[in-house]
Amino acid sequence: MGCDTGTVALPRPRPAPAVDPWLRRLRPGPAHPAAGAARVVCFPHAGGGAGTYRPLATAVAARTVGDRPHEVLAIQYPGRNDRIREARVEDLRALAAGAHRAVAALADRPLVLLGHSMGALVAYEVARLLERDGTGPAHLVVSGAWAPSRVRGGTVHLRDDDGLIDEIRRTRGTDPRLLDNRDVLAMALPVVRSDYKAVETYRHRPGPALATPVTALTGDRDPLVTVEEAAAWAEHTAGGFRLRVFPGGDHFYLTGHWPEVADHLVTAPPRPSGRCEVLWPAGAGLLA
Repeated sequence: MGCDTGTVALPRPRPAPAVDPWLRRLRPGPAHPAAGAARVVCFPHAGGGAGTYRPLATAVAARTVGDRPHEVLAIQYPGRNDRIREARVEDLRALAAGAHRAVAALADRPLVLLGHSMGALVAYEVARLLERDGTGPAHLVVSGAWAPSRVRGGTVHLRDDDGLIDEIRRTRGTDPRLLDNRDVLAMALPVVRSDYKAVETYRHRPGPALATPVTALTGDRDPLVTVEEAAAWAEHTAGGFRLRVFPGGDHFYLTGHWPEVADHLVTAPPRPSGRCEVLWPAGAGLLA
């Protein structure tokens, strides 16, 4: 989200390239996929890169059953990692447009979109574009993100470097030692600042609710997103909605819960019911 940098995009082994510069293949699919085998496409948080989702690809592989293995890909935004020489994009809809062009070419198989924080908004806008094309995804999973209608704006991207570093520390998703390394910060902060600007200047444009079913994942101790703000994603779909709350989870709860996140990607999405399915150990059930 606007304040979600968490793990920043640092140099690391590159994910296997896909054909499109926007895509990185983290887990290949079968040469001759069985009917129903899905493609999972992951959208990183602000400051993040495609490699963030390597543990998720491993978790998805462990949960694939029978002859329907899921291919896992991730979006690589411009201006970071192996796209460092490209101009950064500071408009969220422009990010979605670029990602959409890449993802649309994958729509010959069912698509499951997952986005964390800023990535949730990008994935949502991509889902809208895919539905416009007549190739809507099978499932949209949004994590650590307030609903598009609840976006608050913000001015974090206007802070000086120390103020931006303070915000990164607040999300508790980055090794504090990296935040004391000036060489790392010189590379990472411009990326973080551009991503913050993309989120903080984003405004939702009203339109039809998605036909795509939506699952929202959140931690109940997230300092950036309340459970109520995550539940508001129900307003943006007519295709079924599920809310999963991780007790004790902060903004980057998912790094300790990759297997559970993977479960939501490989199992059936929620069905339309007029109710909100809530998975929360303290109060599981249905909300009207």
